Amino acid sequence: MGLTQLLDGAVATLEGNVRDAAGLLDGLRGDEPDDWDPEYVRRTLPLLKATFGTYFRGEVRGLENIPDGPALLVGNHSGGLFIADTFVFAFAFYDHFGPDKRFHQLAHDVAARNPMLGLLRRYGTLAASHENAKKAFAREAPVLVYPGGDYETFRPTWHGDRIEFGDRKGFIRLALEEGVPIVPVVAAGGQETALFVTRGERAARLIGLDRLARIKVLPVSIGPPFGINVLDMPGRLPLPSKITVQVLPPVDLAERFGPEPEPEAIYDAVTGDMQDALDELSDERALPLVG
Repeated sequence: MGLTQLLDGAVATLEGNVRDAAGLLDGLRGDEPDDWDPEYVRRTLPLLKATFGTYFRGEVRGLENIPDGPALLVGNHSGGLFIADTFVFAFAFYDHFGPDKRFHQLAHDVAARNPMLGLLRRYGTLAASHENAKKAFAREAPVLVYPGGDYETFRPTWHGDRIEFGDRKGFIRLALEEGVPIVPVVAAGGQETALFVTRGERAARLIGLDRLARIKVLPVSIGPPFGINVLDMPGRLPLPSKITVQVLPPVDLAERFGPEPEPEAIYDAVTGDMQDALDELSDERALPLVG
């Protein structure tokens, strides 16, 4: 990786930030799959791999299990707002398949519509909705979704070795309606980027955060530089935990569960497979952070 590539990535990032600032006049974005920009990915990927990828020592296995055409990649989510597992996986995806391979990720409105996070949209991020997923499927793209959302990514650190989707099954309905396979994507290490103390679900309900911002948690975490953070504010530097991601073989729902599958059976099977894989990844981790 040459200095010229890194400098070009920095220039592309700066150019993108300027466009984002100017684009505020057009309102918030997040629903347009064609905001994905393969040329931007090509220019910035070396820089982001050298920074984020090196910092988290990302390792992604099993990318060959992602089929051609539309597929629903279902991941476990970790690390609070600083979603190291998502970055590590996205960089590895584009490094493996090339920047011209369309790839979309569904994210909370707070991230997907943030005026200053155009980088995410250029890498394929869309506001989380079935409609946006269907737009991506229509373009023959794999879509990454995190059913556990804020409930899972802010789980206590001592739950870091658990799949916790909170009984959310919307992803199953989406896969059945669209006839796409489910590809489990299992990550370990993200919940060690801070000490996550509590989700704060009751506090979120008491102040109406769930109604105002579709956020059902008000979590407390401990990490540098400020020590105690609430909803990852005033700001947190994630600890350099090693992130390991395992992509499991695709699940053809009709083939495995029959022509009229029960969502409950699919949910139990998929989360069970993911838990088994997470157990194996957790067993590999000799030390926290170090991996």
